[in-house]
Amino acid sequence: MRTVLYNCGPIVTFDSDKPLIGQEMSNDKWILSFGKAIVVNDGTIEDIQDSKDALNDYESHNINSKEVQLIDVNGKAVIPGLIDSHTHLVWAGDRSREVRLKLQGKSYSDIAKMGGGINSTVSDTRQMSELELFNLAKQRAVTALNNGTTFMETKSGYGLNNENELKLLSVAKRLNLDEMTPGIDSTWLGAHAIPVGHDLESYTYEIINSQLPAIAESGLARSADVFCEPGWFGVDESKSILKEAEKLGLDLRMHIDEFCDGGGGQLAAEMKVTTADHAHHTNEDAREQMNKSLVNTGFLPGTPYSMGSEWPDFNHMIDRGYQWTIATDYNPNNQVLSLPFIGSCLVQRCGVDPLATLAACTINPSFTTPHNTGISHGKIAPNAVANLNILNSKNWESWCLTPGHSPFAKTMLEGKLTSIE
Repeated sequence: MRTVLYNCGPIVTFDSDKPLIGQEMSNDKWILSFGKAIVVNDGTIEDIQDSKDALNDYESHNINSKEVQLIDVNGKAVIPGLIDSHTHLVWAGDRSREVRLKLQGKSYSDIAKMGGGINSTVSDTRQMSELELFNLAKQRAVTALNNGTTFMETKSGYGLNNENELKLLSVAKRLNLDEMTPGIDSTWLGAHAIPVGHDLESYTYEIINSQLPAIAESGLARSADVFCEPGWFGVDESKSILKEAEKLGLDLRMHIDEFCDGGGGQLAAEMKVTTADHAHHTNEDAREQMNKSLVNTGFLPGTPYSMGSEWPDFNHMIDRGYQWTIATDYNPNNQVLSLPFIGSCLVQRCGVDPLATLAACTINPSFTTPHNTGISHGKIAPNAVANLNILNSKNWESWCLTPGHSPFAKTMLEGKLTSIE
C-alpha cells in the first residue's frame, strides 16, 4: 500500500549525497514550501509532488483504502527522521548517587576509583540475563522513537569480557529486528574501561587476542570503538586495538578528548576513523588533521549538560567548514534519549542555527551511521528510507523548542506511521 502525506507544511529535505558543512548546513534551499505531498511506497519515499497533483493521481485509488492511504498533514511541518549516532543503550544498574559526588568536587576518575563509574555498571549488567537487558533496552528505544529518533547507533562496553560483550551485542541485534523500535547500528566497545582483575596491558592483550576475534566471528558488530583518554586507553593501546579491529574488517570509531586533550584527535586522523566523538578538548591542529582525513567530529552535548562542563564551540566548526554531528550519548551518567532536547541545547544555549543543528542529527550522521538496508536515510527525497517526523507546528523550527516534551505529532518509521501519545 502506498501512503500519501498531502497538504504538508514546510518540508526540510536535506536532499544531499554528501555530509553538509559550513553555511550549507543552514541553507534555505533544503526547505520546500507549503503544499507538497510525500508519496511513500514499500518503506521508501517514492516521490514528492504538489498536493493537487498527488490527489489527482491517487484519490481514485483510495476508495476502498486497499491501494492507497491518504493522510492530510494539515499544513504541519515535516523533517527527516532523527539519527542518534552515539548511544550506550544496553546496560543495567543505577548510578544516580554519583551526581552528589560530582557536586562535591569528585572527578570522573575519582568516582571510578571509589567503586563507581563504568565498572559499577559492568557489575550490574553482567548479572542481568539477555532477556532482562532486552526489555530494558527496548523501553529506552521506544522513548527515543517517541522523540523522533528513527535510527540509532548503540555500543556494547558494559560487559568487558567475551561472554558479556557478545550478550550485549546479541541484545542489540534482537532490538534491531523489532518493528516497534528504531533501526540499530551496532558497535563493539570492549575497550571502554579496564575491568576488575586486569591492568591496562593484560586487558589490551585479551582484547586483541581473544575478544576482538570473537566479536568479528560473531558478526554482531559493524564497528569497533575505543575510549582513548588518559587513565583509560592511551594512544598506543588505542592504536593497537584499532589496527586489529581494522584487520578483522570492522569500521572504526573513537571516543577522544572528553576530559582533556589526550592526543586522540591526532590518532583519529592517522587511523582515518569514521567518527571521533566527544572531542571537546581536541586542539585546532588535530581538528584540521581530522578534517583532512575526512574524520567526522561527533559532538555529544548531553555529556557537558549532565557533567556541568562547558559546551564546545559548535559555530567554530561551521566557520571552519568541518564535518560534525550531534548525538545524545545516552548512558548511565547521561540519561538523555531526546535529540530535540540536544538540539535545544545548541540552539537556545549556544546560538547555533536550528537548520544547521538539524543537519547535524539527520543527514550528516547518515554517513557515519548507515542504514542497515544500505539505502540512504536522514533526508526526505525520492529513493530514501521513509523515516520522517510530522511536527505539532506549521514551523519546522519547532523541532528543537520544546525540550520538556516531544515536538512531534507523528513519526514514520520505514513507511509505517505512528502517533505520539
